[in-house]
Amino acid sequence: MKTFLALYMGSDTPVDPASLSDETKARGMAAWGQWMADHAAAVVDHGGPLGKTKKTAADGVTDIRNRVTGYVVVRAESQAAAAAMFENHPHFAIFPGDSVEIMERLPIPGAG
Repeated sequence: MKTFLALYMGSDTPVDPASLSDETKARGMAAWGQWMADHAAAVVDHGGPLGKTKKTAADGVTDIRNRVTGYVVVRAESQAAAAAMFENHPHFAIFPGDSVEIMERLPIPGAG
């Protein structure tokens, strides 16, 4: 089994969560909970939502905006299998998220 980082991506135009109806929020949270239950054996880190971003570089620290809104870590036989877990995920099927990006966690070169 391999380990994958899944990033919940927001849209280019952020949506205020307060603009969603209570029914949409309730339906989305129920669907998200069901997704987590359905994939409990594969989820190794439940992750969570992410806040504002700061970038640290040679020229200092600045506030930036990126589209990453949250993450989860899963285990699967392949990247294709990990990606298939997120088909019709409530992040974009119910909530106004754009997509889920899935990448394999690779070993650190030269580390044991």
